[in-house]
Amino acid sequence: MWRTGRLVLRQWEAGDVARAFDLYRRWEVARWLGAAPRVLADEAEAAAMVERFRGRSADPRFGVWAVERLDTGVVAGSVLLVPMPDGDGEVEVGWHFHPDAWGNGFATEAAAAVVAKGFADGLAEIHAVVRPDNEPSAAVCRRLGMASLGRSDRWYGTELEVFRLGRPTV
Repeated sequence: MWRTGRLVLRQWEAGDVARAFDLYRRWEVARWLGAAPRVLADEAEAAAMVERFRGRSADPRFGVWAVERLDTGVVAGSVLLVPMPDGDGEVEVGWHFHPDAWGNGFATEAAAAVVAKGFADGLAEIHAVVRPDNEPSAAVCRRLGMASLGRSDRWYGTELEVFRLGRPTV
C-alpha cells in the first residue's frame, strides 16, 4: 500500500466487490478493455475478478491495485503495472476508473505513482496501450510524458495506440 497526495493504492479486498461490480458492469468503462470488451454480469464475476487482481501481485513489482480516494474512502478505480501478454518483457501501466471519478486527475496521479514504483524497482521502460478512439486515456499517457509509438495489434488481439516511457536518467 502506498499514498499519493489524494489517493491510496492498495490491494483489492473482498469488501470491494460491490464497488468493483459497479465499476466493471458499466459499458462506458468496459468498452475500452480487452480484445472483446464485455461488462460483468453479477457480483460473483466481480468477486472472481477481485481475486484475479489480488493474484497479479505474486511478484511484488507488479499488480492490479484498487485506487481509493483519501477524502471519501471510496474506490475510484484500478491502476495496474503488469507484464504484457505475448511480449518480450514489456510492462504495461493501465487504469480503469469509475465514471464518478473521471475528470479529477486521479488516473494520472495513480499511474504516475505506479510508473515511479516500476522505475524504482528497476524497469527500464514502461508501455501503455490505448484504444485509438480513447482520447482521455491517450491524454493521460501524454501527461505522464509517454511518447506515442503508433498503432500495433501485437498485444490483446486488437489494434491499439502504443505509448512508451523510458526510465529517467539522473
